[in-house]
Amino acid sequence: MKPWSAIVLAAGVGSRLRPLTDSVPKCLVPVGRETMLARTLRLVADAGAAEAIVSTGYLDAVVREAVRDAPLPVRCVHNPDYETTQNVVSLHRALALVPAGHGVMKFDGDVVFEPAVLTRLLDAKGDAAAAIDDGETPPDEAMKVLVRDGHIVRFGKSLDARSAAGESIGIERFVSAVVPALTDAIARAVGSGRTDVYYEDVYNDLCDAGLVITPAYLGALRWNEVDDVADLERARALFAFD
Repeated sequence: MKPWSAIVLAAGVGSRLRPLTDSVPKCLVPVGRETMLARTLRLVADAGAAEAIVSTGYLDAVVREAVRDAPLPVRCVHNPDYETTQNVVSLHRALALVPAGHGVMKFDGDVVFEPAVLTRLLDAKGDAAAAIDDGETPPDEAMKVLVRDGHIVRFGKSLDARSAAGESIGIERFVSAVVPALTDAIARAVGSGRTDVYYEDVYNDLCDAGLVITPAYLGALRWNEVDDVADLERARALFAFD
């Protein structure tokens, strides 16, 4: 999938990590030897991304300063409504900057992962793929997926964990041929006032319209979402020596 742009959604405040996030956004909290955002930018550069597009919100200027020395070209786009809208709006703003002919790999800015996760996604079959933790039954609050005939048919936090194939970790890959459909679907959702939904709700629209999204199962690969102090401690333990 070349060339491709990495989109990083990094608008969040990280209120559950205060006071660590009083002066920096959540994406700039350190895990191991670098911040979560710096780690993601390093890994996507190593994986061959042509550029990164970072969707900012809280403390936009701090993020822009932090990416000045990134190992690949980075453009930032600000979502001024980050406090009153869901992540679909941040994704909408970032997708508007993707060059024609580029594929996309999208990241939640508070997810820490090992490099093999990117390899798993890039090697997955089909025009679109989502990284899925299939290691154990997902918690009730997780973004779960239903899989039928080898492809994802539904994303949702309210799905029955017992029938789910696993948890979607917030990293997806789209080849250039389907990026226009993704961009249009996200834009329609935002334009129609659906600014309070998750981007996965729009992925469901695309699945209903026939887009095949392949689950890229992670097995024992390491990853961690950082929402609170306990998550941060877990992530730091997982990636202490990376």
